Amino acid sequence: MSEDVHPHSDRLDAMSTLEVVQLMHDEDRRAVEAVAPHLERIAEAVDAIAQRVRAGGRLHYFGAGTSGRLAELDAAEVGPTFGVDAVQAHAAGDGAAEDDAEKGTSDARAAGLTAGDAVVGVSASGRTAYVLAAVEEARAHGAMVIGLSCAAQSPLGERADVAIEIETGPEVVAGSTRLKSGTVQKVVLNMISTGVFVQLGHTYRGRMTGVVAANAKLHRRAVKLIRDLTGVPDADAEMTLVAANGSAKAAVLMLRCRLSADEAVARLHEHQGDLASALGERARS
Repeated sequence: MSEDVHPHSDRLDAMSTLEVVQLMHDEDRRAVEAVAPHLERIAEAVDAIAQRVRAGGRLHYFGAGTSGRLAELDAAEVGPTFGVDAVQAHAAGDGAAEDDAEKGTSDARAAGLTAGDAVVGVSASGRTAYVLAAVEEARAHGAMVIGLSCAAQSPLGERADVAIEIETGPEVVAGSTRLKSGTVQKVVLNMISTGVFVQLGHTYRGRMTGVVAANAKLHRRAVKLIRDLTGVPDADAEMTLVAANGSAKAAVLMLRCRLSADEAVARLHEHQGDLASALGERARS
């Protein structure tokens, strides 16, 4: 358990700086390797979430402390990466907020959860009161619940339709779940959100076709992927991106299928934003 004392930590204060960072690196590597036996369960969660989001549902994260902040980070990155607004994080904060079951219930109610939604409860210990109350409320509304924790046979896992319980062992600093437990939660949240939106067609040939060109860097990225996927010069790619109101997907469709911007947008809507499907490269889901 993360609360246990690591066998090398009694001499942590006497270690050299290099020894400390080497120990942390070794432990992080073991933590990431601990994810491997759970990949089938993670894939099961991705499939179930994608099915609900495809049908119009939303993905909600509930967490507290480090777990909540990691959930907020993952949710915040989904929009700029995939160009969608289907993920929302609810975080309790630190200290007594983690024990506030009433806040978990009220936050879940305020989220307007439905039976078509998916909820991921994130808790290193698997017993955070805020998270447990939130997932109980989610279950009451018929939402599907995934429990992500670093403890086997946890209360969170018992309440989940899909339990992802990855034991990471003692932290280098006992109880500091921002370390290995945080690493594992970040890795799994990356897999979940990326897996869902890849499955839903918000990438194409490994590229961020849903990217929102909100700054110069992302604008350059969009121009490059349009050029790579269509073979046109940068100037034509940029001109088409502007005509497509910044939508790289629409620009690719315009160039590959000789469509107007409005026609490209309509076709993407018809195919639920799946560029490969809109290009006729795979059947609609």
